[in-house]
Amino acid sequence: MGARAADRHHAARALDRDALAGIQRLVAEAQSSSSRAQRIADRAAAWLFWFALGAAVLTALVWTLLGMPEDAVIRTVTVLVIACPHALGLAIPLVVSLATERAASAGVLVTDRLALEGMRTVDTVLFDKTGTLTRGEPALSEIAVAPGSGLDEQTLLGLAAAAESESEHPLAGAIRERAAADGASVPAAAEVTSAPALGVSAQVDGREIRVGGPRLLEETGAAEHEEAPAWREEGAIVLHVLQGGETVGALKLADAVREESREAIDALHARDIHVVMITGDAQNVAEHVGAELGIDRIFAGVRPEDKADRVAALQQEGRRVAMVGDGVNDAPALAQADVGLAIGAGTDVAIGSAGVVLASSDPRSVLSVIELSSAAYRKMRQNLWWAAGYNLLSVPLAAGVLAPIGFVMPMSVGALLMSASTVVVALNAQLLRRLDLRPEAVADRR
Repeated sequence: MGARAADRHHAARALDRDALAGIQRLVAEAQSSSSRAQRIADRAAAWLFWFALGAAVLTALVWTLLGMPEDAVIRTVTVLVIACPHALGLAIPLVVSLATERAASAGVLVTDRLALEGMRTVDTVLFDKTGTLTRGEPALSEIAVAPGSGLDEQTLLGLAAAAESESEHPLAGAIRERAAADGASVPAAAEVTSAPALGVSAQVDGREIRVGGPRLLEETGAAEHEEAPAWREEGAIVLHVLQGGETVGALKLADAVREESREAIDALHARDIHVVMITGDAQNVAEHVGAELGIDRIFAGVRPEDKADRVAALQQEGRRVAMVGDGVNDAPALAQADVGLAIGAGTDVAIGSAGVVLASSDPRSVLSVIELSSAAYRKMRQNLWWAAGYNLLSVPLAAGVLAPIGFVMPMSVGALLMSASTVVVALNAQLLRRLDLRPEAVADRR
């Protein structure tokens, strides 16, 4: 292994160690955080202690005063056995533990239990546009051939890809990617040159092919394609293709919208959740993306330092806001939101400011968090009602309130019921494992 290869290998291993250490830190923080539901369970367990102690003392006094000291001891011990707080103590932690594990298996890392608990009450989801709803990289979306050029779209695309064959510019990469995807024939290019702000020039099949933006038209005096003004109005990048100094076509490139974004927003609307988009892009660009995706409200031209203020403005309207972002500029907004969700491919600052980290860039993962939050809350409530109801019913029976009609609970039955209550709570929590949290599956459950 060469020196450079060895250096790259060691650097990659160091990055893996750093990433693992970061995940371990986030998991430790999640495990140490205490949710509101957990605090309720802790208080209920404390009340149960005093309830059981009071019931035991009262049972001992009543049976003793009735002249049955031996029965007083048996009844008192039965009360203390059956009033075990195990079920109540396990009601919340077991659900949280399983929910966190289930989330991790679905690519969702919960760093704050309060965030998971609060996600079910969110009524507004605020998406950052670039890198979240869109891919954050240009894509060739439309091809227009100039009338009278004698070319078709595939030929035009092949000529443009040939001229851009040696360029490392992202726009050139988008053209080559589209040509490969469409199976366009890309001829060999010679004498390839490029000039900043002008574009590229090459000899392709004996013809001079040039690809560039507005400056290229100014320099050559070539005519603008008739589709170009409408494309620019949408905020797209327009490149013209020239052959021998004449315009033979135009290419429309824009930040590609994720296919998953449409499904995510449709599914959020089906849950009566308001969807908002925030971006630093111009109003016309934002409105075009918003109209394509069906966004309810758009904040365009927002400076990075003002994003948190827009979150606060939504909260002042009485909304519970979840913010989804990936960049360092999103960190203040993620911290301001009721629930912050960071795209896992984003920056460390953004991830550190969020309560939930989405391992993938799939916006449908937001639905997985909502689904898990609702399911975990249902299990918490069921477990709390069962554990509390079990004690309220079984303790009086153990004390012997039905003795006048001939029913007295044996101590062995009390011990079995105590164990059964814990088993019921554990089995109910285990049902969370059956929840399908794959983004595509959750999006289909509207």
